Amino acid sequence: MKLITIHQPNYMPWSGFFHKWLIADTFVILDTVQYHKNEWQNRNQIKTSQGAQWITVPVTYRFPQLINEVGIAQNNWVKKQVSSIEQAYTKAPFFNNYWQPIKDILQQKHERLVDLNVALIQTLGQMLGCSSPLVLASDLPIKQDDPTLRLIEICSHLEGDAYLSGAEGRSYLQASLFNDAGLSLHFQAVQPPTYPQLHGDFIPYLSVLDVLFNIGDDAPSLIRDMGGLSS
Repeated sequence: MKLITIHQPNYMPWSGFFHKWLIADTFVILDTVQYHKNEWQNRNQIKTSQGAQWITVPVTYRFPQLINEVGIAQNNWVKKQVSSIEQAYTKAPFFNNYWQPIKDILQQKHERLVDLNVALIQTLGQMLGCSSPLVLASDLPIKQDDPTLRLIEICSHLEGDAYLSGAEGRSYLQASLFNDAGLSLHFQAVQPPTYPQLHGDFIPYLSVLDVLFNIGDDAPSLIRDMGGLSS
């Protein structure tokens, strides 16, 4: 079985994003669909002494731009965000093991949001032991606009015979079309992992930064073991 998974390029994604990459044979970044404001493409959450806090990349967006067309507003957001992350995690046991390469990416000038997100996803994936190929949908000759047929076309182009969807795919994917195309359809079944955190009671669904900074080299196995597949 060659398992393909596809996901939009989230900013500093949570652990479940990397779980999909760890268990798939190819991970496709879906950067060719419409950008939606106030979702996960330009923001995520970290844990501070005051609880969960948003870290956000300001963007220049005009409806109906695609994700790979959205620009970054070049102002002083980087300095503020770097300071927020450092204040939140400087006392985390593995902060110094992982922070500098991430900080370097943030401090580089990126014109497009997708370029920043992909650079971070690649680096975080390497830290977590994600070794399957990472492919951009914009680099593929995909013509379909229908949500289900687009995914099928991507899988077929990459010679996959199985597709891994997030659990929310049950509400919109047309399973019969995957069957007609000779693709088995699987859904991610995960629970957010628990681990030692700074700053009081445990908070789930944070950026994977929280996992890396708090448990270090144990992060890959923790994320891989957070769930599996269901049909």
